[in-house]
Amino acid sequence: MPLSILRDLLQTGLPVTTHQPRPRIVLSGDAWRDVVEAIVDGAASLLALWADELVHMAILVEGAVEVVSVAPIEGRFPSVGKRHAPALRLERTLRDLHGLEPENCPDPRPWLDHGRWGVRHPLGKAEAAEAAGAPYAFLAAEGAPLHEIPVGPVHAGIIEPGHFRFSANGELVVRLEERLGYVHKGIESLMIGAPFERAARLAGRTSGDSTVAYAFAFCRALEAALHVEVPRRAIWLRGLMAELERIANHVGDFGAICNDASFSIMHAHCGVLRERVLRAAKSAFGHRLMMDRIVPGGVATDLTGPGIAALRGLLVDLGRDFPSLVDLFETTTSLQDRTVGAGILKHALAQAYACGGTIGRASGRSFDARRDLAYAPYPDLRFDVPTRAEGDVDARVWLRIEEVRQSMAMIGQLLDGLPAGEIAADLGPGEVEAEGIAVVEGFRGDVLASLRIAGGRVAHCHLRDPSWFQWPLLEAAIEGNIVADFPLCNKSFNCSYSGHDG
Repeated sequence: MPLSILRDLLQTGLPVTTHQPRPRIVLSGDAWRDVVEAIVDGAASLLALWADELVHMAILVEGAVEVVSVAPIEGRFPSVGKRHAPALRLERTLRDLHGLEPENCPDPRPWLDHGRWGVRHPLGKAEAAEAAGAPYAFLAAEGAPLHEIPVGPVHAGIIEPGHFRFSANGELVVRLEERLGYVHKGIESLMIGAPFERAARLAGRTSGDSTVAYAFAFCRALEAALHVEVPRRAIWLRGLMAELERIANHVGDFGAICNDASFSIMHAHCGVLRERVLRAAKSAFGHRLMMDRIVPGGVATDLTGPGIAALRGLLVDLGRDFPSLVDLFETTTSLQDRTVGAGILKHALAQAYACGGTIGRASGRSFDARRDLAYAPYPDLRFDVPTRAEGDVDARVWLRIEEVRQSMAMIGQLLDGLPAGEIAADLGPGEVEAEGIAVVEGFRGDVLASLRIAGGRVAHCHLRDPSWFQWPLLEAAIEGNIVADFPLCNKSFNCSYSGHDG
């Protein structure tokens, strides 16, 4: 479907002008199906699918985020997953949480609901849970000789739970199927009726390693709904926190990937560098992870002389020590043997799933919300968006390396140009009924926040982790690899259990 036809289609709906920064469009069932066809044809990308009284879909169209809605009829709505596979797990989640049925959805199994909640459809017409039914039906893989290897949900070490069911021919993986949802925290439910400050704290706890990105996205969505202009200094401080979070996680992942390739010395050195980043963040903003530092209207903590000195010292340390670790990775043959050609994610799949972050960019999908959705402070900064075409573990490592370099350069620019002024704006009475949406680039990829406010509180908030569109691609990337390479491939993706399960 040409973009012009999609644009005309969006004009046929009913605009909700209280939705910011662009009106939300309420569509008929037929028009909703036509939008799904536009996604299938590549005229738009699916960003999110969620529900309250209506079913909502966020799509990316020509560098803008559009939100379309459809009213369920007798608890049913036109399935997106029937035509577009990336929506399947999202639709299964809507069924679990709201009791809404996607018409002709090809996968009727539950997703987040493991039969342990005590109620069914907790965000819809809640009803008493039935006794535990039949075991979860994993998909069968046929062919001889095949065997199954169940892994998890409890894993070795300090790691969140998730179950992986391998079908293998000897050591060769024929199929991987994931079962997630074990750490569902009910954040969407907790958001309902929450004051803005508490809601921002909840958002920042969706996935602790992305606390800055989540708080950033939530606050931008709230500020858009309230038409609040955040002080320029606060915006730049938010940018500093976001890039510090990115460096800390990318350096940590760099070491962890090498550790899964049995090169533990890199893990140790990267652990030291990550610790320096966290200590600098503590000196600059009062918290190692910078949790609760981004608040509605601005930031909670200003950056003073000692904090600036700590950040500049960090840049010196990274500039001195990080290149030698990169050289060690590049020249260690045993590492190259494990990473090059392993866990290849094809470009077509990354594109179809609108896969963001280092995973998508390592497979040639050049999308970065900092550039392509251009939110402050990034239009004022000079940076590149590196991409690679190989799509393997090695490419994902190199994307992390290159992004660390870009983030270091941006931190230098942010410190050099840090404006003076206030660090927070008054939200005003906040009693209006309004809606807002925002997308922020976290270290894993694009984090989306959509909210509706009424009476000075959050009426509904949906937070979408980039892992929703990355976990399914791990299943594809591991096919044809040996079972022993799964930890390496898995760590090179490093999807969030907590952010996904919500």
